[in-house]
Amino acid sequence: MKPRVLALIAVVFWSTAASAFKLTLRWLTPFQLVMLASSVSTIALWTIVLVRKKRCIESGSSGRTILKSAARGLLNPFLYYLVLLEAYNGLPAQIAMVINYLWPVVLMILSAPLLAQRITLKMAFASGISFCGIGVLAFGGNPIGGHLSFLAIGLALVSTVIWALFWILNLRASGDPARNLAESFIFGLIYIVLYGAVTGQFAGIMNLDYQGIIGSVYIGLFEMGITFVIWQKALELSETTSEVGNLIYLTPFIALIFIGSVVGEKIGLWTVAGLLLVIGGIVLQSMDKTMNR
Repeated sequence: MKPRVLALIAVVFWSTAASAFKLTLRWLTPFQLVMLASSVSTIALWTIVLVRKKRCIESGSSGRTILKSAARGLLNPFLYYLVLLEAYNGLPAQIAMVINYLWPVVLMILSAPLLAQRITLKMAFASGISFCGIGVLAFGGNPIGGHLSFLAIGLALVSTVIWALFWILNLRASGDPARNLAESFIFGLIYIVLYGAVTGQFAGIMNLDYQGIIGSVYIGLFEMGITFVIWQKALELSETTSEVGNLIYLTPFIALIFIGSVVGEKIGLWTVAGLLLVIGGIVLQSMDKTMNR
């Protein structure tokens, strides 16, 4: 299968994530959704690993390798999805989705101190444009009525930091990406179970509505799990990263179509304006990186 076809399949699945989050949260709490979806994703990822005959820990790996997997699992799925879904619980799907898409900008900012990468003036300007997009969202008002929760906006921003940190740890991980993600999810699932036990959030977990279970299975498979493997395969088959990499910019725009048609939210003009600023800043930032290679 051609890499662009695989990439487009991944883009479409990821574009449905915001709608799937919002719809499933009508039936489940954020913890219940994270618990079920992470379980499904863990099973799916390890099935892929076993089919590929990749072992859970590489031969000769040390306790340090296991600790790195544990650190990645703490960030994703544990912290990232708990924080992100709390944000979705308190915001319109369109607002939470656009803010979450700020993570490449946060990644660039964190790469300066953590990866010793240089930030040019043009990259800083591009980041400013993206953050202006978040300002437009915050002060443009709630497109579906009522007041926006600034706490939920803050949680959405925190989720971008968590994901950027996870991405940085992933850059330093060696071996098969699917196996690395599967290892992270094993530890993440352990954290989720411990968190649920300590906070008493397992109450009612055996009496969930079937709509919530179906939504969790979908999210576990197509947001957290196999879509990542599809995207990785597209990158492997492509001659250059840009051949499929640029397609990822379609994701938030397709996501707005799903949010409007499936979730039923009226897409606000301020949402579109904010998204254009966020994406414009990311594109400008990536252009600057390309020219400085």
